[in-house]
Amino acid sequence: MAANLSLKERVAEIGEMVPPAKLAHFVIRTSRYEEILDWYQTVLNAHFVFKSDALSFLTYDDEHHRLAVINMPGLAEQPEGAAGVHHVAFTYNSLKDLLENYERLKSVGIMPVYPINHGPTTSIYYADPDHNQLELQVENFDTVEESTAFFFSEAFAENPIGTEFDPGDLLARLRAGEPESDLKRRPDVGRKGLEDVKLR
Repeated sequence: MAANLSLKERVAEIGEMVPPAKLAHFVIRTSRYEEILDWYQTVLNAHFVFKSDALSFLTYDDEHHRLAVINMPGLAEQPEGAAGVHHVAFTYNSLKDLLENYERLKSVGIMPVYPINHGPTTSIYYADPDHNQLELQVENFDTVEESTAFFFSEAFAENPIGTEFDPGDLLARLRAGEPESDLKRRPDVGRKGLEDVKLR
């Protein structure tokens, strides 16, 4: 096996890999244990499967856990500009569900850090008390093929980031009777690049 081959090329020489069946869960370590647990219960409408002073498992569906939180006192704050996971995303079934969740979270003081229509998704980003980022989103297209095709469009070439929006305004327009399909269509705002992203 040649040492100068990429990992993918070396694996191809071995044989076909079997991909995972699904994404199961993510794990957070924190020194703000109870605060983090409260935040994720609220934002994901999750409940405890198991809770101790050291470790908790939470879920919001039929999976035994979607999130684990480890209590580790004395951790340093996350530095800005460091390599690592940027965010974890969760999909809602409809724009109505996404925006009504925004309204519910706003009523208890949890505000988004970045609402943006990427094109394939309408997304609302949040930051937990440790500055881990969550994307709550809804698919804008009916099929994966349509979403994938957007990546090869002129609109994506000019603006791969998306268009910011006001979730409260979008919810008001939805309740006034504007169709979800119209509200999810990304407006054209011209060129926008990665340097325009506001997230950490």
